[in-house]
Amino acid sequence: MATGDETRYDLVADYEFAEEAAVLAFTTSTKDGSGDGAYVVPLDDVARRALLEGEGRYEQLPLSKNGEGHSWGGYQVAYMITKTDLFAAAEAGAPVSNMTSAYGGIRWQTGMSRMFQYERTQSRIGGSLWEATSEYLHNSPLFYADKIRTPVLRMHNDDDGAVPWYQGIELFVALRRLQKPAWLLNYNGEGHGLRRDANRKDWAVRMQQFFDHYLQDAPVPVWMAEGVPAVDKGRTLGTELLSPDGR
Repeated sequence: MATGDETRYDLVADYEFAEEAAVLAFTTSTKDGSGDGAYVVPLDDVARRALLEGEGRYEQLPLSKNGEGHSWGGYQVAYMITKTDLFAAAEAGAPVSNMTSAYGGIRWQTGMSRMFQYERTQSRIGGSLWEATSEYLHNSPLFYADKIRTPVLRMHNDDDGAVPWYQGIELFVALRRLQKPAWLLNYNGEGHGLRRDANRKDWAVRMQQFFDHYLQDAPVPVWMAEGVPAVDKGRTLGTELLSPDGR
């Protein structure tokens, strides 16, 4: 669908059902100069109308919605929750959260400067940090962290060669400083995605527990309620569920 001269919004909505859940997928494209955040507010409107259409078409469509994405999709989710309360919970994996600090970084695996991808390719800001300062700030979820009201789970690993994991740290500590419900998982030695089977399984379990808690009122697991202290790392996973009275 087209919603203006600057940005084009395409919506792909295909509902798939499993475990009382439906999947709604979006694709979007923007022109140079608009930046990533340009489509978020219109996309929110698109999402609401698509979900309403789905609810009318499928009686089994769940009433609680969650947003989920990784890398580029993780950025979209992280930015979207600064602008909308559409989701009951969200998961944003390995996203850029602060384009001003990311702009001055490098890709750890290649040593390549990251500036090009913000100016002209992936982020399409359309200028340097000094030429388009306001656009870099506007498109950075970090600077709108105080607007986030959606519980958010994030994964960012310390060997990520694509998006430096300090991007995950920046938004996580901001959200904790603001006393927002936020969790950050780091799988030591893993990169932009998970390669080890044990870590993939662990991540799947924790995502399931996170969404089950916020979407279906399932008991909260220990790792969400209390965390796992560094001294207990490797000795306990904290995935056991607490009873409703917190025991």
